[in-house]
Amino acid sequence: MKKSNKIISVLLATVMLLGITACKKNIGEDGQSANAEDYASTLKLDMTSDTLKEEVTVKTFIDGDTTHFNVPESVMENGVFKARYLAINTPESTGKIEEYGKTAAAFTKEKLSSAVSIIIESDDNKWNADSTGDRYLAWVWYKPDQSSDYRNLNIEILQNGLAIASNAAGNRYGEIAVAAIAQAKDQKRAIYSGEKDPDFYYGEAIELTLKELRCNIEDYNNMKVAFNGVITMNNDNSVYIEEYDAETDMYYGISIYYGFNLAGEGLEILSVGNESRIVGTVQYYEAGGTYQVSGLTYRQMKPKDPGNIQKISDGHSPAYVLTNADVFANGKIEISGEDETEIFDYAALAMNTSIEMKNLTVASVYTTTNESSSSKGAMTLTCTAEDGTSVSVRTVVLYDEAGSVITEDAYIGKTIDVRGIVDYYDGSYQIKVFTANDITIIQ
Repeated sequence: MKKSNKIISVLLATVMLLGITACKKNIGEDGQSANAEDYASTLKLDMTSDTLKEEVTVKTFIDGDTTHFNVPESVMENGVFKARYLAINTPESTGKIEEYGKTAAAFTKEKLSSAVSIIIESDDNKWNADSTGDRYLAWVWYKPDQSSDYRNLNIEILQNGLAIASNAAGNRYGEIAVAAIAQAKDQKRAIYSGEKDPDFYYGEAIELTLKELRCNIEDYNNMKVAFNGVITMNNDNSVYIEEYDAETDMYYGISIYYGFNLAGEGLEILSVGNESRIVGTVQYYEAGGTYQVSGLTYRQMKPKDPGNIQKISDGHSPAYVLTNADVFANGKIEISGEDETEIFDYAALAMNTSIEMKNLTVASVYTTTNESSSSKGAMTLTCTAEDGTSVSVRTVVLYDEAGSVITEDAYIGKTIDVRGIVDYYDGSYQIKVFTANDITIIQ
């Protein structure tokens, strides 16, 4: 394994250079320049209007214009309000990585994390879903401290040049939204500055192995990387990929999020069983507490473009490494580098790879019952291995041959063999199962 000192040196020089540029841009400062209007504070929250309003807390930060808030069940049955900010569209920082996307996401997180109060407001007298049907359009107000008035975060993002307008003129605060974005353009702030984003990686993709990436994942955050591996599982808009390393006799893997950016030949490259070359950007997926690679592209007219994902071969199968429960839960792996030896949790290095575990007794089962959740019917099986080690197995919604949803009665008290992908949830590693055929009942 190489711990790339050369890469780090180049990056430090680049960060120093871009840091100087960032200081000149004056992005996201609370204080405005002498000729700037602070529209976020000029606009006042009217608690007597006929709009819906709810004081909330943050559940999960997604990106610059999407945040999940905790709300009472009287507002949302599952207690979670997935807010899509009205009037703005920040650059992407999740599935696709765009310039100033990370900056916008960090801006939103910083403002709300330090707020003493947050209120969401509808544009009229009801909560309106966006085009996805899963998120709801909202104005987001926050109070920086007890002595301050509420500030409108949507407008603040616009006036700092961290978003383009999205139906800005056709909503409750349309006039002030248009003024805020006009000022940002006039002052050449952030995305209107014509300058490079200091948080965006402009370099060529760094060629590495999945082992190098997995062992040094934080070093490559927000960087474009390229590596080979076998596609083992497709899960909605993501796939899992793994690669064998002979030195450690282990497989290393990662989740690849392709979203809606690929079609046709591009999607075929990510078919299960293909060995493929992946080119994309490493990012920390805060909602899951894990890293993934996203921002994939495929230019059909230039199939050999080094920035493209590419198919190398096909006909491969997941490794499904037979794994001991105690090793999975408590095992440690030593990885020797050029200068030092590091010790990792086994499951951390095996993250996103395919494994198999035998003779697990299902002690209890938790089933997701939330009617509004796409995971309704998914199960978490708490299992005990022969040596007494506890292992958690998480399933998607499983169906039998007749098409009926499989319930906990099928597994409770049974001894099973399991095949799945190493996953991480709520501070613990688990085995994630995607089909009923991946659970075999032994007795």
